[in-house]
Amino acid sequence: MGAKTVNKLAVPGATLHYEVAGSGPVLLLIAGGGTDAGVFCGMVGQLAAEYTVVTYDPRGNSRSEYVGDATDETLVQSAADALALIDAVAGSEPAYVFGSSSGAITGLELITRHPERVRMLVAHEPPCTEVLPGSDADDARAFFADVYETYRKDGLTAADVVFMMGTGMDDDAMPPMEDLLPEYRELAERMQANAPNFYEHKLLPFTRYEPDLDALKRVADRIVPAAGLQSYMHLPGRPIEVIADHLGWPVVMFPGGHGGYASHPGPFATHLAHLLKSETL
Repeated sequence: MGAKTVNKLAVPGATLHYEVAGSGPVLLLIAGGGTDAGVFCGMVGQLAAEYTVVTYDPRGNSRSEYVGDATDETLVQSAADALALIDAVAGSEPAYVFGSSSGAITGLELITRHPERVRMLVAHEPPCTEVLPGSDADDARAFFADVYETYRKDGLTAADVVFMMGTGMDDDAMPPMEDLLPEYRELAERMQANAPNFYEHKLLPFTRYEPDLDALKRVADRIVPAAGLQSYMHLPGRPIEVIADHLGWPVVMFPGGHGGYASHPGPFATHLAHLLKSETL
């Protein structure tokens, strides 16, 4: 697949750390929450046999440092970051895009604003809970507000407990740090260090995002709504069902839960590659 290259890209308000491996059509993988490019390390080798795989640390996470003070995320800026990476690596060609969690929300905003730059978007469990019906959206909004307030009042550990239990991700908890292989320990430590910025500047802007469902329907033939077999019934997995219904597509199930790309990287990558080859559902 050739060597992986590690690069920096200056964008307004940040410098993005990104990595490129393989050759072929460009496939941009967008990490979510407080994670970074490293969460996809188990899939990159397999995908790089057929694609130029681009992974990156979202702004403010890990090695993508803010220029100046941290600010609340905007989806316009998050989509612009993804577009800048596509432009840098793919030139004028459109790219395949896979995003999970808030990375899927970035993907939805990207294809809404720049549909000509996205060949296909696989949107895996975007937690844009404003699309849920009535009281479900109210409950989700109140829950994420409670996580934020818990972080502000009681700190990181308390917020983690509320967040993980309320999203059904407590089953995804990683083993103790000392039990991890060195490369995964380094990733886990980076993610742990990103958590305050996630709660402070990313949690509410992403979960309160309202996708333009009519604009998405106009490019429905290039969107694959996706969820985890073990997580689709929980809060982060439920909005994609509403979006899928609006698009007129079924939700495609992937192995594992909300973080299935990390827990089941081989089968997940195989499934993703199969979808990308289909071009149309």
